[in-house]
Amino acid sequence: MPILTALQHGAETHPLQLAVQVGDDRLSYVQLRDAVLERLGGNPTGTALRTGPTLISQPNGLEFVLQLLAGIAGTGSVAVLDPAWPQEQQLEVRGRLGRLELTPGAPGTPPPTGALVDGPPESTFLYGFTSGTTALPKAISRTRRSWQHSFRRSTEMFGLTGHDRTLAPGPLSASLNLYALAESLHVGAAFHTLPGFDVAAALASIENHDITRLVAVPAVLRLLAQRGLTANHSCPGISCIVSGGAKLDLDTTRLLQRWAPSATLVAFFGAAELGFVSATVLAPGQAPQSDETAVGLPFPGVHIRIVDRDNAPVSAGVPGTIQVASDLVCDGYLWGDDGAAFQQHGDWCTVGDQGFLDTAGVLHHLGRGHDMIVSAGSNVYPQEVEAALQALPGVRAAVVTGLPDPGRGLRLVAAVLADTDLDVAGLRGASSAVLASPKRPHDYYRLQELPLTAAGKVSRTILRRWIEQGDSRVIRLH
Repeated sequence: MPILTALQHGAETHPLQLAVQVGDDRLSYVQLRDAVLERLGGNPTGTALRTGPTLISQPNGLEFVLQLLAGIAGTGSVAVLDPAWPQEQQLEVRGRLGRLELTPGAPGTPPPTGALVDGPPESTFLYGFTSGTTALPKAISRTRRSWQHSFRRSTEMFGLTGHDRTLAPGPLSASLNLYALAESLHVGAAFHTLPGFDVAAALASIENHDITRLVAVPAVLRLLAQRGLTANHSCPGISCIVSGGAKLDLDTTRLLQRWAPSATLVAFFGAAELGFVSATVLAPGQAPQSDETAVGLPFPGVHIRIVDRDNAPVSAGVPGTIQVASDLVCDGYLWGDDGAAFQQHGDWCTVGDQGFLDTAGVLHHLGRGHDMIVSAGSNVYPQEVEAALQALPGVRAAVVTGLPDPGRGLRLVAAVLADTDLDVAGLRGASSAVLASPKRPHDYYRLQELPLTAAGKVSRTILRRWIEQGDSRVIRLH
């Protein structure tokens, strides 16, 4: 059942049940349905109201939700922009969308009076954007069918039911949280978020609203678990934690298991262009694997292979380019496609991620092709070095980047967030035992906080900028 049809069904079968709550503002299913119909002026298909996508650039709030649902009603579509983008970037994206000749979706079956329906599965409903702080984001288009397939599989994988109460405390403009909202409405569940991220507010929401399901990026999950454990307050009522947007590291996994002992942990790997690719599922109390590059088995319905530079499949354990065959992938880019970011080879697609499949069929992610650092002629994947450093005693997180170097081209450097005092000699000695010579950082820095994007993802670009600008949040170790 798609989103709007599900909302209509919820308004008819459980009208007073909570649908969406943002901070203290809340709407039941019937209130949400009626508010969307009011936005549409009694025209649920919206066909007479639109000539292009509805542009949404809003902070978290009921206004965002109403714009989204009214925008995708019938054959409508929305373009979700990050409100944190600089004004010039906002204007450029808006201008490009306005100049595009977008093909309207095929007309759907007229709905009953006062009812909401979704458009045909093959029609486009969403224009999302790749993340980026400086370069213009690429625009990605998605059909309703791709999310309908995703809903059927993710709700089973995550164990989501209409009785759940989901908290996704991050920005709704980020695909992880936007999908969590749509997925909750799809099954008739309650969805909670915050006007802006705040650790104390998120913990209060979990307690006050009996949250059963938490969806967030690893950096946010770590903050919540650390604050909760510091206050000696666990969350036994949470039955599922979904982690996405970045690799869920071993240390954070253990923190979450202590903080939410009854929760099944689902950490998925994917991309905006590909949708879900793989996932790791840990039952309550199940010991996590210590391999920091493993990102799980293929997501249901997704096929994965690794190929070499000639696009030939390679054997288990051999690194190469990750390709997927899936009905969850996007339709491609509206602009900015250089032929390298998103490639299709028949049924197989890739965004340039590098990795390998082990003999058990588990996917290992070594990093994005363009993230690779070439230092003194050696190819180094930052994620591989970060995983090794994060396994060292006392290191909570590690971020690796490359700085310009006249002799090497790029100099490999690492910044660590640590619980204890670490010195360069100790780090060098420990890393030399687990990393080959070309993969050992030349310089080390101590982080006062992680370099995060507005969506809560760790950014190597931000780290590099901090180092180059002498930011006080990163201190060189001597």
